[in-house]
Amino acid sequence: MSESLKYAEVHLGSQGYLVIPASLRLALGFEEGDTLIARNEEGRLILEKQGTIKQRLKARFSHLPKSMSLADELIAERREESNREAFE
Repeated sequence: MSESLKYAEVHLGSQGYLVIPASLRLALGFEEGDTLIARNEEGRLILEKQGTIKQRLKARFSHLPKSMSLADELIAERREESNREAFE
């Protein structure tokens, strides 16, 4: 985001609609038709393009071998946990 535009006033409409000012949309690269993901982060509303989130996640896990399945790893961990609890 451009350093010159970090803040913009946004008004909440009667039905919960937010209108993001054009200058802020331009600075963020938001375009008509984009899918935005909204989340609550410590009392703040965060809006991100779906593609931005995908890129961040791909970068975060890029060091893992392509042959590794995170789902399989999670299932194996849960099975080990379950087995340990069964014998306690």
